[in-house]
Amino acid sequence: MNKPVESPLRLTSFSHGGGCGCKIAPGVLADILKQSRGFPVPNELLVGIETSDDAAVYKLNDEQALVATTDFFMPIVDDPYDFGRIAATNAISDVYAMGGTPIMALALVAMPVNQLSVEVIGKIIQGGEAVCTEAGIPIAGGHTIDSVEPIYGLVVMGLVHPDKVKRNAGARPGDTLILGKPLGVGILSAALKKNALDAAGYRAMIDNTTKLNKPGKSLSAMAGVHALTDVTGFGLLGHSLELARGAGMTVQLDLGRIPLLPGVEELAGQGFITGASARNWAGYGHDVALPADITPVQQALLTDPQTSGGLLVACDASSADEVLALFRREGFGDAAVVGTVVEGPAQVVIKS
Repeated sequence: MNKPVESPLRLTSFSHGGGCGCKIAPGVLADILKQSRGFPVPNELLVGIETSDDAAVYKLNDEQALVATTDFFMPIVDDPYDFGRIAATNAISDVYAMGGTPIMALALVAMPVNQLSVEVIGKIIQGGEAVCTEAGIPIAGGHTIDSVEPIYGLVVMGLVHPDKVKRNAGARPGDTLILGKPLGVGILSAALKKNALDAAGYRAMIDNTTKLNKPGKSLSAMAGVHALTDVTGFGLLGHSLELARGAGMTVQLDLGRIPLLPGVEELAGQGFITGASARNWAGYGHDVALPADITPVQQALLTDPQTSGGLLVACDASSADEVLALFRREGFGDAAVVGTVVEGPAQVVIKS
C-alpha cells in the first residue's frame, strides 16, 4: 500500500457521519419515497426500486442485462488513500450483490478545495483507482464539485445474464442464510473518530472494508442460490428485513453464529456506537422480534451500519456447503451460516 499522506486536518473532522452511516435513516427514507410519483416502467427493467434492491438491472438482450448503481459518502477514516479504497469497494459491491460482473465506473468527487490540499484529494482518487484496477475495470469519467464536506464514490456498471440476476426478493422457505463478512465496522469507525482504535483494530477495519465481494459473480451461476444482497448502512437487521419483505417470509437469525470483527463487543460496551445504529432501530425495530435476554451491545451489533459489508446469501440448505467453500476459496474465511428463512410474516426473528 502507498505510504499515507499526512493531512493538516483529519478527514473525519469534516463528516457529520462517515461511510454508510451517512445514509438517511430507513424510516425517513420510506416516508420520502412514499411521496414519489409513479412513472412508466419498461418491460426491460428487470429490477427497479420495488424491493430496495442493491442496483437497477436493465435487459439489453437475451444474453446480457446491464447492472447500474451508485454509492458515495463522507470519510470514514482519516487516511485519504484508504478512504478512496473503501468508498470504491463499497460502490462496486452492489454490482456483485446482483450477481453481476463490473465493467466500468464513473467517479463522483466533491471536495472542500480551499481546505484540503491537491495532494490529499489526489490520494483519495488514487485509492479509488487502485480498487477499480483490482476489480478489472476503468474509471471512464465522472464529475467533480466544490463541497463543504469531502464526498467520494462511484457510479458502477456491470453485466449479468438476465436469467442469473440475484435479487433480494427470491428467498424460499427452508433456505439457509450465509453472511460473507463479520460485523462491527460502524463500531470501529466510532472508536476511530474518538482516537480509541488501536493499530490492530484499524487494520481489521481496512481489511474488511476494502475486500471486494467477488464471490457474487460465481454465486449468480448457482441454481441453489435464491437471493443475494449486501449488508451496508442499515445493518444486518435492516438488510435481512429487506430480504424478508421481498420474499414475504420470516428471517430467523442465530445470534450466536453471527461473525464479528475482533474487539467490537468490548468497544460497543464502552459506548462506541454510531448514531446511525439507533436511527436504524427506530426505523424498522417494529418488524424485529428480539429475545428477552438480548443485551444492548448485541442489539447495537445487529443494527450497526456496515460500510462495504459482506454478502448475505439465501440458498437451498443442500447448497450451503458449496457456498461456504466458494467464500473460503476467495479469501472470506469468516463467512458463516447465520440463520434460516421460514414461512411466516415479513419480519426478522432473533434467536439467542
